[in-house]
Amino acid sequence: MEKILDIAEAIAHEKGLSQESVLTALKTAFVQTAKRVINHRFAFEAQIDKQSKKVKIIQIITVVADDDARLLDEESAPAYMSITEAREYDDQVDLDDQLQIDHNIEDYGRTAASQLHREIEYHIQRLVEDELFNKYKSKIGVLVSGRVTRVDNQNATYIEVDEVRAVLPMKNRIKGETFKVGDHIKAVVRRVGMDKENGIQIELSRTSPKFLEELLALEVPEIADGAVIIEKSARIPGERAKVALISTHPQVDAVGATVGVRGVRINAVSQELIGENIDCIEYSSIAELFVSRVMSPAIISHVEIVKNEQGENEKAIITLPADQKSKAIGKSGINIRLASMLTGLQIELNETNEKTNENGQIEEAKDGVDALQALFN
Repeated sequence: MEKILDIAEAIAHEKGLSQESVLTALKTAFVQTAKRVINHRFAFEAQIDKQSKKVKIIQIITVVADDDARLLDEESAPAYMSITEAREYDDQVDLDDQLQIDHNIEDYGRTAASQLHREIEYHIQRLVEDELFNKYKSKIGVLVSGRVTRVDNQNATYIEVDEVRAVLPMKNRIKGETFKVGDHIKAVVRRVGMDKENGIQIELSRTSPKFLEELLALEVPEIADGAVIIEKSARIPGERAKVALISTHPQVDAVGATVGVRGVRINAVSQELIGENIDCIEYSSIAELFVSRVMSPAIISHVEIVKNEQGENEKAIITLPADQKSKAIGKSGINIRLASMLTGLQIELNETNEKTNENGQIEEAKDGVDALQALFN
């Protein structure tokens, strides 16, 4: 048999694995082979002979008292030997000592060689999958890109991402998106799983808020280098999104940097999201101020934060002119839904008889006709 260290080095280089992990997998393969072709009840250990660079299979037998119950157990007996019998081999042996018997896999013929080959393939494949699993587990929420290789009958899109194949289920696609084989697409890693039958499974998403955040980081250098931080984000995929931003540098305008000159940066992200409208908002730790900003484009008169029994913010009661209610709610309720998602609060709207003028300022409604009009707006 070839020198095991040379085999380990070749496999490690080819698969991109560490030589130590490959050696461990190879030793496990030898032990499992010995159990299959010699005796599955024996306790084996694989050791590497540094001089010959080959693997030695050692059968370990523990010396026990003559009346030890384990000697009578059919399953465990092969791993133990009575002290009387052991002293026939070595008169210096004592209780709990371990006798070692060498075995050579090559002595068990072609069946053993074939079994060893299968075991090595199996354990190296498991090692590769474990490495990939750990690699992509750490990439959950990270942007990846790849080429579409297949679209199945359920419209699940299979994408080749580096050395693995990931899946983008239809539920994780933006409404109206269609892909065909050969397309290059971006998505974030949503979930990574592993099972014995199918191996590593990677699920991608283009609908999560994290996908929007990753695209913004890709397009806006200030976000990528930490000068601007995305504090929170919320999306209704393909329709509208709200992003709360905060600047860590006094000379950087968080919203202006993200939007870009004439909206060039935010438009590039919107285009990737099939025209999704993105509202950029300056984050504030003052809940009332943050809620009023999040309700944009509606103009708010007053915000009251209601706390629960634990003292946590639970609900925002918003007072606003009657003519601003439709803007606060938005088409199909999209604006108020996003505001609730972004703030994590229930939102309640209270109308007043105020109105807004052409400059966006709130005025008291006048008596008579103006007051009547305010009621119907």
